[in-house]
Amino acid sequence: MNADREIVIVLIRHGVTEWNAGGRIQGHTDVPLSTVGREEVATWKLPERFQQTQWVSSPLKRALETAALMGCGNPVIEPLLIEMNWGEWEGMTLVQLREQFGADMGENEARGLDFKPGGGESPRQVRQRVATWLSTVAAEGQSRIVITHKGVIRATVSLATQWDMTKELPFPMHRDCAQVFRVNAQGEAVLYATNVPLTARMSYAI
Repeated sequence: MNADREIVIVLIRHGVTEWNAGGRIQGHTDVPLSTVGREEVATWKLPERFQQTQWVSSPLKRALETAALMGCGNPVIEPLLIEMNWGEWEGMTLVQLREQFGADMGENEARGLDFKPGGGESPRQVRQRVATWLSTVAAEGQSRIVITHKGVIRATVSLATQWDMTKELPFPMHRDCAQVFRVNAQGEAVLYATNVPLTARMSYAI
């Protein structure tokens, strides 16, 4: 790797699905974008400095559709960047889960990084696979545009800021924006810029 090369990863959450609109947990369930989601994503555009950067996508439809609508129909598919596996709880809402499990659900949520859905994986496990991918990015020395999921972006924020997920995110995360990180030679993520707009309604120089 060229030690002088700046490695940047631009993380973009996929567009809206019908399950998003209904508050249903998607996880690995392969839900496509909704009509509203496709219309919204069609207005998104990368900041100029990232136009020639390699694209990477989660293997799920909602991410691949988002990449295609933003102008990349053939991204590198990266299984390590799939959404958190919510196991038996996929398709349910948090309200339903809290009603079903009561105090046990509250105790589980209070575990932060070690919260774990029934039959699924914890945020700490998501962090581990994101860290594995970041090590590969550092070794290759190339920046990336990534179409992924809220759970993966949260895991990356956690790696970059030591946020343990027992409290709210260190910053509000807007859907029509990118979260930008630098990656050092050791594969460690450093938060660079938050909520970089993808629409023409605002300008943002980075």
